[in-house]
Amino acid sequence: MNKNYYAIIMAGGIGSRFWPISRTSYPKQFIDILGTGKTLIQHTYDRFLKICPKENIYVVTNDIYIELVKTQLPDMEYSQILGEPVMRNTAPCVAYGCFKILNGNEDAVITVAPSDHLILDEANFVKTINQSLETAEKHQSLITLGIKPSRPDTGYGYIQYTEEALDNAFYKVKTFTEKPTLDIATTFIQSGDFLWNAGIFVWSAKAITKAFAQYLPDMNEIFEEANSVYNTADEKAYVSRVYQQCTNISIDYGIMEKADNVYVIPSEFGWSDLGTWASVYQLAEKDEQGNAAIPSEKVILYDSSNCMVNVPDEKLVIIQGLNDYIVVEANNTLLICPKDQEQNVKKVVADVKQKFGTVYI
Repeated sequence: MNKNYYAIIMAGGIGSRFWPISRTSYPKQFIDILGTGKTLIQHTYDRFLKICPKENIYVVTNDIYIELVKTQLPDMEYSQILGEPVMRNTAPCVAYGCFKILNGNEDAVITVAPSDHLILDEANFVKTINQSLETAEKHQSLITLGIKPSRPDTGYGYIQYTEEALDNAFYKVKTFTEKPTLDIATTFIQSGDFLWNAGIFVWSAKAITKAFAQYLPDMNEIFEEANSVYNTADEKAYVSRVYQQCTNISIDYGIMEKADNVYVIPSEFGWSDLGTWASVYQLAEKDEQGNAAIPSEKVILYDSSNCMVNVPDEKLVIIQGLNDYIVVEANNTLLICPKDQEQNVKKVVADVKQKFGTVYI
């Protein structure tokens, strides 16, 4: 196993689209949302154990989740769990992890990945990441993983690429497009040169910090100035003080869309970002009527079809006459809504917060 290979797992989100199961105090990445026996972050960590030494895996998360990460990933040292005092999108999160790793190893090559995605074909994922690490190390390029699209989906970002290639597998990125309309997504699929943006990145520590210097110089300065405190007792206090100064910007907008050395590898490894209950429904086991219940032992459905049900283990649930519905109970909250209206959950969360405060959030 290559000692220069590192992973940064991004685990700071609150997963509001999975409310009421995902809450501010216990968000989606720490939940076994598919009923597999492991949480999403545990699956992510286990995948990276096949790619790099365990001491080279870092998690960047909100300060309030540090103990939760330590509980779910007990093999991690506290020095590998990087706490963010405030949410500032993915660019500061990436900068913190990459500058800290560079400080300890100038030859580091890093994979950055979300903590809450599903990968069904782990062997192909590991192979793709290892291939990307080798190319990123050799060419000092910024690599992103693109998923070969199976349908025109409006919930994903898209990456367009050219025929210019590195190592006959990594193609020069032409454009990034965020969540297009259905018509545009259909055009993208028909053109054949677009991929879904998986939000997984691979680069050398030198290449990405150079990109920060060029495209996000203020942020670069903040984390470069921390070189004297990384891996010391003063690191936490410094980061807590300066993080507020970071621009709230994603790594995609801040760097990937601007840099001229960005390449994508078309990939297939059974990927889903598990962004909505509909995506969980697609992956879950279903009965003859198309109902998916997690767990299924105490859920009885009559005259119902194509429903997504997720309820506490100990609760007996009887549903009659529902078609294409989501039924979710957790944390003393019950949500029942049509599957095609689940995008309203964020508004529901905002309304609940306004009416009842944060007690149910």
